[in-house]
Amino acid sequence: MADIAKNSKAHHDYHILDTFEAGIVLHGTEVKAMRGGKCQITEAFARVEKDEVWLYNAHIEEYSHGNVQNHKPKAPRKLLLHKAEIRKLFGLVAVKGNSLIPLSLYWKNGKVKLSLAVAKGKQVFDKRDDIKRRESDRELHRAKMKFTKGR
Repeated sequence: MADIAKNSKAHHDYHILDTFEAGIVLHGTEVKAMRGGKCQITEAFARVEKDEVWLYNAHIEEYSHGNVQNHKPKAPRKLLLHKAEIRKLFGLVAVKGNSLIPLSLYWKNGKVKLSLAVAKGKQVFDKRDDIKRRESDRELHRAKMKFTKGR
C-alpha cells in the first residue's frame, strides 16, 4: 500500500475513535493527477448525506496534460461504503463533537482507497499533554541508549 497523500495534522488535532476503509469515485484525470502525487487532504472532511458519504475540500490538482474534460480541483467526491457502514457512521457522527476526517489516500490492488476516521477534536491542553508525553518518551529512550552504550 503506497500512500498517495496523508493527513499529518489528523493525529495532532483529533482523538481517532474508529477508522473505515472507503473507495472513492474518481474521473480519469483525477487518477492520473494522483499517480503524480498531486493531491492534498489536510483540509478535507466528509459528511453523511441521504445515505451517501461525500468527501469535501480534498484538493486534487488538474492533470497537466488534460483537456476540456479536466476535473475541478476541489469538487465533492462520493465515497463508496457498505450500507451498514454508512448507518454506523451516521450514528457515530450524530454525537456532538464527532466528525469524519480522512487519514490517508493510498493504492490497494490498483484502486484508490481512503482511510476515513471518526474523530473528536482535541482541546489545547490535550495537545500539550501529547507533547509532554512525547518529550518524556524521547528522554527515556535517550537515557536508555546512553546506559546500554556504557556497558
